[in-house]
Amino acid sequence: MMATATEQWVLVEMVQALYEAPAYHLILEGILILWIIRLIFSKTYKLQERSDLTVKEKEELIEEWQPEPLVPPISKDHPALNYNIVSGPPSHNIVVNGKECINFASFNFLGLLDNPRVKAAALASLKKYGVGTCGPRGFYGTFDVHLDLEDRLAKFMKTEEAIIYSYGFATIASAIPAYSKRGDIVFVDRAACFAIQKGLQASRSDIKLFEHNDMADLERLLKEQEVEDQKNPRKARVTRRFIVAEGLYMNTGTICPLPELVKLKYKYKARIFLEESLSFGVLGEHGRGVTEHFGINIDDIDLISANMENSLASIGGFCCGRSFVIDHQRLSGQGYCFSASLPPLLAAAAIEALNIMEENPGIFAVLKEKSQRIHKALQGISGLKVVGEAVSPAFHLQLEESTGSREEDVKLLQEIVNQCMNRNIALTQARYLEKEEKCLPPPRGRTGESRVHDQGGSPVRPTVVHLGLVAATQLTDGPQCCWGCAAGGPAHTGYCCHQMRWMWTRCMTMRRMLVTFTKETHLKTRNFFFFFKENY
Repeated sequence: MMATATEQWVLVEMVQALYEAPAYHLILEGILILWIIRLIFSKTYKLQERSDLTVKEKEELIEEWQPEPLVPPISKDHPALNYNIVSGPPSHNIVVNGKECINFASFNFLGLLDNPRVKAAALASLKKYGVGTCGPRGFYGTFDVHLDLEDRLAKFMKTEEAIIYSYGFATIASAIPAYSKRGDIVFVDRAACFAIQKGLQASRSDIKLFEHNDMADLERLLKEQEVEDQKNPRKARVTRRFIVAEGLYMNTGTICPLPELVKLKYKYKARIFLEESLSFGVLGEHGRGVTEHFGINIDDIDLISANMENSLASIGGFCCGRSFVIDHQRLSGQGYCFSASLPPLLAAAAIEALNIMEENPGIFAVLKEKSQRIHKALQGISGLKVVGEAVSPAFHLQLEESTGSREEDVKLLQEIVNQCMNRNIALTQARYLEKEEKCLPPPRGRTGESRVHDQGGSPVRPTVVHLGLVAATQLTDGPQCCWGCAAGGPAHTGYCCHQMRWMWTRCMTMRRMLVTFTKETHLKTRNFFFFFKENY
């Protein structure tokens, strides 16, 4: 009885509330009730009538369908698909496609590639350990010779610790993302090499580019970031700032202004990563790189990276710095953790190369003197300008004027390469990955300088002058032609420069004849190469 009375009272209250409710409230509730009923009883989709295709119609559709190519079309005459086959050691002379030529194309700066002591050390290691390691460093890939090399590199560079990688390109490309993460800020030179660019891409950090070796532009970016940090101090406290530079730039042949970089580091509380693949074993009284060149305390640099594929004439790369910095890479450096470790014979070869460098510090002064002499000898060539430091064994020759067409410049460069190959001078065209480069470098030619040593380690003769000639349509785009030759003595150095001048004079003659020929016959530029073959 009590429950029934309660239910009746509730029903009376609901009816009373319904009468007292405003009209708009009742209308809205009615609409909602009707909408709910419609959703419940209506179909969520409509079945469309289906028409089956005949077998013939299906076959026609299949024939008309063209899938997108997996890779873009590449011409069969692309240089990457046409190899120059080398047989024998690439020392001062090189056998290319069965023809012995003067080597103009290697970065064997100290001439250690064919050194008897280095080869003997590698052979002894080969007999002891075998060819490879078949495992990364963390899984039975760490050999005692790896630890010896890391210890020797740390002592040579006067740092606490060093770590070696089995691939030079992967060294800096793995080191950068090991420290810089999403949300961090990296200030990097526009002329940075491709390995640095890939490391920055993998880090997913915020990248800020400053003009090449322009410290005023770098400080402007640092000041702008300082203003942004003041707006959000909480975020600024967890945001790390890095400055990435090369000791000796691969793309320009210039040396970074390290003293100014160090000042900016302390002023704006940033960290410096220094890539020294070209400057290691080249700059400084003892070949320790750009820090020794400028007399900078190496502890002022947070991380130094270099490969062992130039001056040490081996394979792989290394990073050195403070112990806690290097140890972090053993857990976070992808190239270190997931790649098979460096073959022991290459580690032994690098150790012996370090022995030669320490026993004969005079080789760096000789290399510097030869670089300055070659740099001076290449001055004054009409139509060319030398880009790069005189003390650097890697500098560039840049074309002052272009033919006006990138395609024609490529053909002209290849014609020059072929002509030099006919004169037993091994040259090569070097190109950038134009679609991958963050800032495509100007088309230039790299030039290098080197020495070889006798078995005792004393310098006996200059061995390599790596010349580059570039022709392109614009300074910010175009092909690059890298030349190389090996010299047998002081007279040979003059011969190399003479060959360079001869080839450039011939190139300019070809261009003048092209202009005259085009004006008289109104033919396209491509006909010039046929004209050249007929007249030369």
